[in-house]
Amino acid sequence: MTDDTTRPDRDPSPTPDFSMVMASAVHDMKNSLGMLLHSLDELREELSPTVTQSPRFNTLRYEAERVHSDLVQLLGLYRLDQSNLSAHIEEHYVPDYLESQLARHVPLLDGRGIDYEIAAEAVSGFFDADLLTGVLNDTLNNAIRYTHKQIRVSNREEDGYLVLQVADDGNGYPSSMLSAMPDTAAPIDFTSGSTRLGLYFANAVAHLHREGGRSGFVHLYNGGPLGGGVFEIHLP
Repeated sequence: MTDDTTRPDRDPSPTPDFSMVMASAVHDMKNSLGMLLHSLDELREELSPTVTQSPRFNTLRYEAERVHSDLVQLLGLYRLDQSNLSAHIEEHYVPDYLESQLARHVPLLDGRGIDYEIAAEAVSGFFDADLLTGVLNDTLNNAIRYTHKQIRVSNREEDGYLVLQVADDGNGYPSSMLSAMPDTAAPIDFTSGSTRLGLYFANAVAHLHREGGRSGFVHLYNGGPLGGGVFEIHLP
């Protein structure tokens, strides 16, 4: 009798697609963190203000939200690398959309004593709300981290583009980030721990929005309405 395991024509065990395995694991972690964030928001309603307004509780909520945002971006970049990321453009009423994006951060903003404002023009825009949510969520997380006291979310129409803006009154973006190309994955800054993947992801999402030969883009600068850093995404 011949042992089949020694036959030379026997197919070896298939090698797993490591990138797909990692993407699946990231997806599971993202979902778990989403449940954790939901539970933290429920706890905020049940616990005393002494606990929910404490720096430790708010740091826990902020860090969980930040990691969740990072995982969303990693999944988006994986799909982009696999040529499987596309924008599903639909019409949205911009003031309602911006209000819903800021609303998820309100408990943390209140807990940290940060003032916030929405200055929205009453217009509609055409964009992929899910992709843009990933961009704005990361941008708001960064603004919460670096602001001193105030954050402002706004929109306007400029040269045929819908412009969504997040501004803060912090120290602004470093010159190295302002001069970097947003469509290039920058090396990790081990001093600050920044990967700049958020900016890379935002620019990729902007480029997926195209109309009449034009595509979206991201613009960073300092100054603006509050004197700190300003993030803008321009959508045609």
